[in-house]
Amino acid sequence: MTIGIAGAGRVAQALGRVLRERGEPIVALASRNANHAAAAARFIGPIEAVPLSELPSHANRILIAVSDDAIPEVAEELHRGGFTSGIALHVSGASPVETLQGLRDAGIACGSMHPLQTIATPEQGVASLPGCSYAITGDAAATDWAEEIARKLGGRVLRIPSELRPLYHAAGILASNALTGLLAASVTIFQQLGIGERDALDALAPLARTSLENALAHGPTQALTGPVVRGDAKTVAAHLDALRTQPAEIHALYRASARQFLTIAHARGVPEERIQAILQLIQEQDG
Repeated sequence: MTIGIAGAGRVAQALGRVLRERGEPIVALASRNANHAAAAARFIGPIEAVPLSELPSHANRILIAVSDDAIPEVAEELHRGGFTSGIALHVSGASPVETLQGLRDAGIACGSMHPLQTIATPEQGVASLPGCSYAITGDAAATDWAEEIARKLGGRVLRIPSELRPLYHAAGILASNALTGLLAASVTIFQQLGIGERDALDALAPLARTSLENALAHGPTQALTGPVVRGDAKTVAAHLDALRTQPAEIHALYRASARQFLTIAHARGVPEERIQAILQLIQEQDG
């Protein structure tokens, strides 16, 4: 029951190495770019770098770690290479299992196992994949294997219906990429104040870390602070006026965030008249 990996990117490298370090029989990796495949194989360990069409001759369980758009084409090439029995898992968050339908029709048990984790480099991925959650969908044999992998990595299993995977993935994007985007907006504003990027990040880091830790420990409703949850329309108005000097997308980002804060403020019992006063300020600047 050997394992092959289709793909040579950050996720492919991190997942391959962390599984191999835990005793999983990763034997080969394939990518359309031979140089990328060779480099990824070296990172994972002493495994073979092979053409994609040859991967089925090395492994009967294959992890497909390529871009969403490439999944159907890779699946078709694996099928043409003789992949007609075994298990295939793609690691996409948003793509349904049906992107592997060609392999399903050929008798392959198909599924998806998405690590709910951000991976900026293969090395960081190796450190971060153990203990994260894995969104699992698919045929019985495929989900059994996916759950086995998740358990081996000390992860939490999330059973996500195939048709709801885009919604699940959007939630993950808000919890990850959106945080990065918000921090980038704050850094941009600090730069307008004459503070360099590195100094801005160093200044914002304690605030950002504590805010995230509070939200995770106490829940977002309890953890939120600031003028909106206090019902302080005067300060929100000052913010909105000051942000007129900034890029339009930052001004829009503040307004969109404030709307979400108002939802939390309502749950916290902020008087309705204060909520409406802040909402009116936001709406006046939406145009």
